[in-house]
Amino acid sequence: MNNYLEKLEYNKILEKLSTYAITYLGKDYCSQLLPSDNKEIVKNMLKETEEAVNLLYRCNTPPIYEIADNTINLKILESYGTLSIKSILELSNILTISEKLKKYFYAEHVKSEDFEILNLLFSELYLNNSITEKILNSIIDENTIDDNASKELSNIRRKQRNIEQDIKSKLNTYLHSSSYSKYVQENVVTIRNNRYVIPIKEEYRSQIKGFVHDISSSGSTVFIEPVSVFELNNEIANLKIEENLEIEKILQNLTKLFYPYIEDLKRDICIISQLDFIFAKAKYSKNFDGITPIINDDKKIELINAKHPLLDQNIAVPISLTLGEKYSSLVITGPNTGGKTVTLKTIGLLTAMACSGLNIPATEKTSIYVFDKIFADIGDDQSISDSLSTFSSHMKNIVDIVNNSTENSLILVDELGSGTDPVEGASLAISILSHFRMNNILTVATTHYQELKKYALVTDGFENASVEFDINTLSPTYHLLVGVPGKSNAFEISQKLGLSENIIKVAKSNLTKKDVDFEELLKNIYDNKSQIENEKIEISKELEKVSNLRKSLERDNSKLLEQEREIINNAKINARTILLDAKEEANEIISKMNNYSNSNSELNNLRNQLNKTIKDISISVPDNETSSRNSLAINDAKPNTEVFVTTLGQNGVIVSNISKSNEVQVQIGSMKMSINIKNLEKLKTSNNKNNSTVSYNSVSKTRTAKSELNIIGLNVEEAIFVVDKFLDDSYLAKLETVRIVHGKGTGKLREGIHKFLKTNSHVKSFRLGTYGEGEMGVTVVELK
Repeated sequence: MNNYLEKLEYNKILEKLSTYAITYLGKDYCSQLLPSDNKEIVKNMLKETEEAVNLLYRCNTPPIYEIADNTINLKILESYGTLSIKSILELSNILTISEKLKKYFYAEHVKSEDFEILNLLFSELYLNNSITEKILNSIIDENTIDDNASKELSNIRRKQRNIEQDIKSKLNTYLHSSSYSKYVQENVVTIRNNRYVIPIKEEYRSQIKGFVHDISSSGSTVFIEPVSVFELNNEIANLKIEENLEIEKILQNLTKLFYPYIEDLKRDICIISQLDFIFAKAKYSKNFDGITPIINDDKKIELINAKHPLLDQNIAVPISLTLGEKYSSLVITGPNTGGKTVTLKTIGLLTAMACSGLNIPATEKTSIYVFDKIFADIGDDQSISDSLSTFSSHMKNIVDIVNNSTENSLILVDELGSGTDPVEGASLAISILSHFRMNNILTVATTHYQELKKYALVTDGFENASVEFDINTLSPTYHLLVGVPGKSNAFEISQKLGLSENIIKVAKSNLTKKDVDFEELLKNIYDNKSQIENEKIEISKELEKVSNLRKSLERDNSKLLEQEREIINNAKINARTILLDAKEEANEIISKMNNYSNSNSELNNLRNQLNKTIKDISISVPDNETSSRNSLAINDAKPNTEVFVTTLGQNGVIVSNISKSNEVQVQIGSMKMSINIKNLEKLKTSNNKNNSTVSYNSVSKTRTAKSELNIIGLNVEEAIFVVDKFLDDSYLAKLETVRIVHGKGTGKLREGIHKFLKTNSHVKSFRLGTYGEGEMGVTVVELK
């Protein structure tokens, strides 16, 4: 990292970013992140950050866990060596994490095509379930191989357990024998030098024939292996050797599983660390509610409500400015500790972050240019050992900046020309800024020199700015006022702090009339600008209120339209039901007419039945309802008037006065609508509240119910309505089994019907048709 980025405290940004990474490789990516001077690379880095942020809002945090450093493990694989149990588990962990990450990204609720860059990374992850399952079944932990890792290992360990049991049984005879109990120090079987022994009191060691393997620190206890278990212990030792050889063989076989996939493992490790880094950027962005800045081609910086990323975002004061559009050099003035340097660092840090692919704390439409270099001369680099004064250290940096900057660089200079004679320092500062301006370099500089304020006022390409200072509280507000040169406020601050008025008067008299006039001009500009900024804030608040009100009205209107569509859809469903009933009746009568084609009396009876059915299923409107409505006159369009809405076929109540366009607000249930009075009819008062009810007389299907229903061509909502009625008719007709023909198609209609059948009270069970019944295109339903 270069010295200029350190002056901006870019290293602290990387330190914070690293805390959001999980793997050691992800943290390395974070700590080595630097701004790029390639526009396409920057755009790509910002896009991957934006995609990760969007994915975090849609899903939980991705399942990334710490991974071990597998460098040595991979080298062992490349040399065809054998891995330890721990190393095998570490490599298996890579495959396990890859599998979990792939399941995370390709879950049903994630549309992978929405994440172009992330999709490329996730799709490249290598999976091998056979290896992970084999390892899972063979290894218990990093110290233990499972008995079932091989048949031979299982047999060896079974023999070990049997012999160990025999040894313990024989040793327990010593511990619990009345003859030997007085020799035993403690009733416990223990192990010394990998051989089973018993603790015997030192004075009785000669009473037990065997081998002494250890003596206690006090010397009072000896651990003896009785002769009776010597051969058994030898067998255990031999089995241990066999076990270790078999474990080595198992480890070799498990290691060989990885040999063909060394490159795949390397790629998985690289992708996991990249994803960890990308999601660290996303989590860091969420921490300060960052936005993805626009990368422009116009060589400008446009910050909108931008905040310093290292400050508490709840109290940091946002700044807004546009550099590179109307001016290329910005001169910021104001009192010490007023926020000039913070503003300088904010501009530099946010630019560096954006060029590093990081989101920034600002509002939408903030725009950044990709600079080839960012130069910053901030702070005091004086050095006693190098014999550098404050001025010399600053000038050394300026020389480097002048020699190495280009027209595509960004230059940030704090207290330009300070640390020397004010007249010479101001003149030098003006000359340096003019050089940067002539080379078309975007520059931001802070100063206390009045000469620079004047120069910026009268020179094209320059603009003044200041940080606001509250005289009443003697404290800065940190607001940046672009277009206003800052006032020193020296006299006002001194007076507030209690300095004698006589001294202040003398000080003022020492100023030339030219200086006084200039300060008075600055005061007027400053006061006017402050007033304008306050008014802009008030206007912004009012505009926000208007915007919220407009959105609220749009939501209400959308709700009304949705309710209107719902009424129309319900009417269509009712009409379709009537048509379906009529169609069924017509089919039944045509069928009977074919059966009784030779009998006139039967045909007449069927004709009468059809006429009666048509009369029953038609919508009947009582005469007294029609007579209870009259056209609505303009004088009658008053609040609380009951009306009939002819376009909707619904009753309502007027709740507003008539408008110039002859419209009134009508309350229909919980819905309010604006309706022209030509579409309203006045209702007469009636005690019978049921007059306006539209009645439907259903025709019983008990004796004519069919056992099959064809719903091909309907959508799920329409089909459910028809199936529900069909099941009711079939249940009343006491049919045991019915068939629903829905076709094969995409399967959505079948799934929707099956979901409905699970909740229907008439359904006992259902299944798909078998061969000869229609198979996947038919559902057979058994009724209760």
